[in-house]
Amino acid sequence: MTADAENTPPSPPVPAPPTVALRKVQTAPVAPAEPAVAEDWGRVDDNGVVSVREGDQWRVVGEYPDGTPAEALAYFERKYADLAGEVALLEARHRGGGASAADLRSTAAAVRERTVDAAAVGDLQGLVARLDALTSALEQDAAAETAAAREAVDAAIAERTALVERVEALAAQDLGSVQWKQTTAELGELFTQWQGQQQNGPRLPKSVAQKLWKRFRDARATLDRARRDFYADLDEVHKAARARKTTLIERAEALAARGEDGIGAYRDLLDAWKSAGRAGKKADDSLWARFKAAGDVLYGARADRESAEVEASREKIDAKRALLAEAAPIVDEPDLAKARAALTALQRRWDEIGRIFPRDKERALDDDLRKIEQNVRGREDADWKQNNPETKARAGDMARQLTDAIAKLEQELAAAEASGDQRAIAAAAEALQARQAWLKAVSG
Repeated sequence: MTADAENTPPSPPVPAPPTVALRKVQTAPVAPAEPAVAEDWGRVDDNGVVSVREGDQWRVVGEYPDGTPAEALAYFERKYADLAGEVALLEARHRGGGASAADLRSTAAAVRERTVDAAAVGDLQGLVARLDALTSALEQDAAAETAAAREAVDAAIAERTALVERVEALAAQDLGSVQWKQTTAELGELFTQWQGQQQNGPRLPKSVAQKLWKRFRDARATLDRARRDFYADLDEVHKAARARKTTLIERAEALAARGEDGIGAYRDLLDAWKSAGRAGKKADDSLWARFKAAGDVLYGARADRESAEVEASREKIDAKRALLAEAAPIVDEPDLAKARAALTALQRRWDEIGRIFPRDKERALDDDLRKIEQNVRGREDADWKQNNPETKARAGDMARQLTDAIAKLEQELAAAEASGDQRAIAAAAEALQARQAWLKAVSG
């Protein structure tokens, strides 16, 4: 206890409330003593007996001997006010529409029971009439609520039945060819919808709910078993694939000592790798990294060799470019024998220089030399055709035949002109012109 509390004087005693004696009496006409205080709905006699008016009758509701008549009436009017407040609250809740009509009806019945013959002063019959009217309206609303609840239950049963049928359709498909990632996601979504309907939907009849859940649970169990079996088998397949690929990796890593010469064998191992099967994404990525690293060693050795060859080819490229500049005049050399001799000597020196890397530069230089070779070869072919003895002999025989034919046609043309036969003249002239053209072509 603090010092202030110790110095505070004690509070004066609170007087006890007046004693109220309540007794119930039969509702009947009475001839009470002349009231000391009277109002529209209640009165108090000189003895403190309080009565309430109900229609044409007065009913004693209690006694208030320790207070004034006004205090006695006020006490029992407050009792009435409490009941009236409860009735007003029920009416407000009914108008608001948020509460269940069945619950409100039950509460209204309880309030009515306490209002009838209540120990209170006020228009109790008016309260009872309001409660009766409210109860009648609530009965209609409760009937509508019951019908709506039944419809909601029917709709919920239909929705859950649809979920069950979808799960059963998943379980009825060929489980050997199921895409389990997609099917598992779909099954999870259906189960989430089922839980949502259980938590937020109307309560179904127990027998119906149990029957639907059993169907849903059995179909889901079928899918779960099939999925576990699938992944168990897949684990065995992955395990075997990992073993095969591990062996291929070891063989590929053993090729490192052969350097570039091991590339051919590595390619054979790569073909075997492609047919080794899947070992699971994570394992496949790790295994492939090792296998590729083993191949990178071999291809790295070839890259090093090619890099060295490219460096060594710089002087060879310059030497072949110099030869091309030296070979350029061969194209214009009129003496074909000298052109061929110069080209042959240059080709020999070209080959002595050796191969060039990278290959595309070698191909470009070879193409430039090939153009000079084709020029000389073309000139040689033309010269051979022109000076070939056999060709000349055949041309001479044909020239003689054409010369004889021309002489004969000239005679025929002269005879046709002498006879004046225009048709014969035209035919002989046309044939003569053709033979003369052939002779000119053969003679060169």
